[in-house]
Amino acid sequence: MLVLGFPVGPLQANCYVLAPGRGGPCVVVDPGQDALEPLAEQFAENELTPAGVLLTHGHFDHVFSAGELGERYGIASWLHPADRHMLTDPGAALGPAGRQLFGDGLRMSAPAEVHELVPGTPVEVAGLRFDVAHTPGHTGGSVLYGIEAEEGGRLLLSGDTLFAGAIGRTDLPGGDHDRMLASLAEEILPLADDVVVLPGHGPTTTIGRERAGNPFLQGLPAADAVTRTENPR
Repeated sequence: MLVLGFPVGPLQANCYVLAPGRGGPCVVVDPGQDALEPLAEQFAENELTPAGVLLTHGHFDHVFSAGELGERYGIASWLHPADRHMLTDPGAALGPAGRQLFGDGLRMSAPAEVHELVPGTPVEVAGLRFDVAHTPGHTGGSVLYGIEAEEGGRLLLSGDTLFAGAIGRTDLPGGDHDRMLASLAEEILPLADDVVVLPGHGPTTTIGRERAGNPFLQGLPAADAVTRTENPR
């Protein structure tokens, strides 16, 4: 499997490209601000053709280029319905201070074709199968995407639910700290330690590393050991 990742835009949100290999279809995850040109370079360098866009949540630093990407390549986006409104009103999740800070930078084109994610129902695109888990807290429609690598092991695209050593903020409109803690306990802690986490900001990590050292996971209800070892989602 080919996995490419790079930060984009003023907020340095991570954009990812996943494909079964070079020279074929690919999936783009979270094409934020200023993502179009770096993506075009990756497509050309690796002979890739984008087949769809997966969005971990609706914040503009993760979805900003989804509309233009869809228009340029004729592809659809996938997003949880709770965050759909942010595609046409990107300032909705920022509050008055955020709107004032970013101003005209919030103007973007919404994707013409958006498929609603159904938690528990996988998304299959570009020959890849992504499991979907709903993790409200950072936003009401935040999700995780999990995928098995053909070489073995599992990848988790965590958006702004989980970072290396931190979690996403919950103080913006639509955020909820209690729901975030519940999402972490129910969807993150049961995962196997060797799951590789590709977060929405910052460096790659693993579930085991975060279980041991992430202060926001400490004190949460312990995951069932059988779940971690026998059902490593």
